[in-house]
Amino acid sequence: MSSTTVPVPTIPIRSGPSGHHSMPVLGFGTAASPIPEPTMLKETIIEAIKLGYRHFDTSPRYQTEEPIGEALAEAVSLGLVKSRSEFFVTTKLWCADAHAGLVVPAIKRSLKNLKLDYLDLYLIHWPVSSKPGKYKFPIDEDDFLPMDFKAVWSEMEECQRIGLAKCIGVSNFSCKKLQHILSIATIPPSVNQVEMSPIWQQRKLRELCKSNDIVVTAYSVLGSRGAFWGTHKIMESDVLGEIAKAKDKTVAQVSMRWAYEQGVSMVVKSFTKGRLEENLKIFDWSLTEEETQRISTEIPQFRNVSGEVYTSEKGPIKSVEEMWDGEI
Repeated sequence: MSSTTVPVPTIPIRSGPSGHHSMPVLGFGTAASPIPEPTMLKETIIEAIKLGYRHFDTSPRYQTEEPIGEALAEAVSLGLVKSRSEFFVTTKLWCADAHAGLVVPAIKRSLKNLKLDYLDLYLIHWPVSSKPGKYKFPIDEDDFLPMDFKAVWSEMEECQRIGLAKCIGVSNFSCKKLQHILSIATIPPSVNQVEMSPIWQQRKLRELCKSNDIVVTAYSVLGSRGAFWGTHKIMESDVLGEIAKAKDKTVAQVSMRWAYEQGVSMVVKSFTKGRLEENLKIFDWSLTEEETQRISTEIPQFRNVSGEVYTSEKGPIKSVEEMWDGEI
């Protein structure tokens, strides 16, 4: 380990009936708009590994699995890590594959892209299915289909049973939809990956997850600026700005430190070395009780990632209200 490598704390997530697996609390996110150029992404990931990143988050939807796989393989061959087991890799089940009979083939396809034998975490990306075999995004309004949650979750469990994923979970699931999965699961979800930040604090969902030993992974902690789903509300927050100035930190660091102190893991996207370094500098200082209280009470709440592109008048989820079951 080089002198510049920052060790990232880990959080235990459930793996099977009684075991746990360690997830680094800070992950390198690869959801970007436009899609990152593969060679640039591969080189950035190598740089991130040198800095201390070990957790990488992708999805077939992001079209970043292959460059991640190449980067991880190269990192092992260069001796940047001793083995693949030092990495924590998450990918997701896309809507077109969220059908009985298609889940195991989908994870195998992702594993091939990633050049891996197993995933650390496999997530259902959104709680909706789409026409099998069509990988177009945005999904055509005629192509949305109701998800057979029981069949799909059963096959997610099979992915874990046969060793293709150490842990399984969901993403973008409301409290109601998560409770439904819990009611039908033999192996409960380990993780729910959702939008969470100082502007959308997800208190109700976090309570539900905590009471069921489900770890929350936060995305859009910094607002995903530059992406079509992004917002400037975090970076332009007066409250966060005042706290950052008082602590001689950046607003991004304050937002990430807040998430870390809430006991969640997070995936953050950055493709520049300076920002990658900055994002790692959140583990050796704390927010005061007063600062945490200000973030809790003085920041207007706003769901930024509405999921509207996954709704359709012709589909099973017709509105943003239905997507989140009123949790908006």
